Amino acid sequence: MDIEFVETYTEYEEIDDLSALEDNDVPQTEETIPEGAFPQPLYQLKLEYSQETFYATAAELNLQNGDYVISPTRYGDDMARVMGLVQHPIRVAIKDIVTVTRKATDEDFQRQKANLEKEKEASALFKEKVLIHKLDMKLIDCHYLLEDPKVIFFFTADTRIDFRKLVKDLVAILHLRIELRQIGVRDESRMAGGIGCCGRPFCCHAVTDKLRPVSIKMAKEQNLSLNSLKISGQCGRLLCCLAYEYDWYVETRKKLPSIGTSLYYDNTLFRISEINLITGIIALAGEDGRVISIPAQRFFQQHGKWKIN
Repeated sequence: MDIEFVETYTEYEEIDDLSALEDNDVPQTEETIPEGAFPQPLYQLKLEYSQETFYATAAELNLQNGDYVISPTRYGDDMARVMGLVQHPIRVAIKDIVTVTRKATDEDFQRQKANLEKEKEASALFKEKVLIHKLDMKLIDCHYLLEDPKVIFFFTADTRIDFRKLVKDLVAILHLRIELRQIGVRDESRMAGGIGCCGRPFCCHAVTDKLRPVSIKMAKEQNLSLNSLKISGQCGRLLCCLAYEYDWYVETRKKLPSIGTSLYYDNTLFRISEINLITGIIALAGEDGRVISIPAQRFFQQHGKWKIN
């Protein structure tokens, strides 16, 4: 019986400056595929147990949104759900585009339903053996592949775990290939799902599985409170949504004067005390204590100096 040892660390490091991410850091196997140049047709598929998405071709199949297919995945051949046709440029490693094997059948759904019961039993067995071996690890999910004799256990742990004895026990009982995959706290939230502080499902679970690095600089750029409780998600890391509007804030701020800039208005010297990019209002504080608010579109540069029309 094969034993497969797998340790992966998919947790992204939170950095203080996104400029540290240079183009050279992008794997050379990845490239942007422009619209109209896709291998036709190109679909986005989703693994429902891990919430991961990937891309696949299916030239001879007429697939619709919501269809289920059998396809190669990073874990092995398994069932995936069709999210839709790709109709915009994407950045993906060509080698990661797979070919759908076939549409899922009623027999496949019956096998998947039977696997759900097996997964409950395997999860209970895993937890029991973890206690016996006194391992400091938390089981997040267990999944039986549909087309491969293999079961995957996703777990979290604060440190690297020597789980060789655990795997031997599992193989002896389950008689399958065993894969143990250590994931990070952000991946745990992505897989488990939940409701965020905004009242909507977790972004990592419902919006995208591509976890972009998030930095405290993003919160500062958007004038958000730096209270960690207010800008952190259930995983304890910075909110994924901090990255959504960051680029817009950076580009918009470039077109305006910075806080502290001095300029004359109505023959009086003022200093910019506050800029609200959402409302488009800039507050000016005068030496006489007056504070006035002026729309941002009235500011312009002339000979390197900011003025108000």
